[in-house]
Amino acid sequence: MKKVFFVFAMLIAFGTLAVKAQEKSELEITGSVDTYFKYDFAGMSQIPTSFADDHNSVSIGMIDLGISQSFGKASFVGELSFGPRSFKSIPGAEAAGGPEDQSVNIQNLYLSYELSDAFSLTAGYMGTFVGYEVISPAANFNYSTSYLFSAGPFQNAGFKVDWSITDGVGLMVGMFNDWNVYQDVDGISDFGAQLSLSPVDGWDAYINFVTGPESGTIIDLTTGYQITDAFYLGLNVADYSVADKYGDSGYTGFALYPQLALSDKVSVGYRGEYFKEKDVDATWMVDTESVFSNTVTLNYYYGPFTFLGELRMDSAKEEIFSKENGDPTKSATQFLLAAIYSF
Repeated sequence: MKKVFFVFAMLIAFGTLAVKAQEKSELEITGSVDTYFKYDFAGMSQIPTSFADDHNSVSIGMIDLGISQSFGKASFVGELSFGPRSFKSIPGAEAAGGPEDQSVNIQNLYLSYELSDAFSLTAGYMGTFVGYEVISPAANFNYSTSYLFSAGPFQNAGFKVDWSITDGVGLMVGMFNDWNVYQDVDGISDFGAQLSLSPVDGWDAYINFVTGPESGTIIDLTTGYQITDAFYLGLNVADYSVADKYGDSGYTGFALYPQLALSDKVSVGYRGEYFKEKDVDATWMVDTESVFSNTVTLNYYYGPFTFLGELRMDSAKEEIFSKENGDPTKSATQFLLAAIYSF
């Protein structure tokens, strides 16, 4: 009788543990808020990359709110954003093909299910897997953004399968909407893939590929290596081609990101970028054949608070910028101060 009672008690205990293992995780809330001041030495905002457009003004970026939760093998992520940076990074109702009152504040909204420790399925509206920089300033070292980031996709809505082949190798494949739309009115037709590699501790590399009849084809390499505790080196290389929609056009380029931690609270970094249009007559982003951009950023960290100062100097092959007197010139310089609080 004692043995039967013991077995019964063990079954209850294991059943209780199984139920607890399936309980919902705590609802996690994350996000950031940011503000900035930018001064262009020509007296006008003219560097055409995304965000931080206002000249000689204390302006806001955005408030970003993310929520996530998991239950066993299932999970979801939702992210809402508000403010000028948000408005310029997500599609409006017209771009999405929906009604005028359609919500335009969604950065991410997707659900995932783990089939096993190695395989997972995800569907919904997702921040793009292409490129080095992201929309949220809290996740970037620099506050201003690169030409490659500004020209590439911001979001890819669709369905994907992630396969963790080994601890150092992963593969993602999926079908996606056209870039940056909540709803693809022409039907889902883009194919995307990502090969992730971790050759050694501290070094991650991602080879990204997206192609579609309307979107065109982009091949992208994003990699970063924490060479020492203080020195980090990042690299982004991309090539994009599109036909019919914009003519035979596209772009190619690279950006290098060396960063040095001077102390636990202070870091300095440089972004050197080369961006080249494939066909200036079918302009994709800038009305010039090529641009070389140099950005130096100094970051000060105080817990969740980051204060940064940034000096940026862009040089173009043609005279696409203006001097203070209005005369055309090949270069533009801007100075920026920003404050970011992450939670």
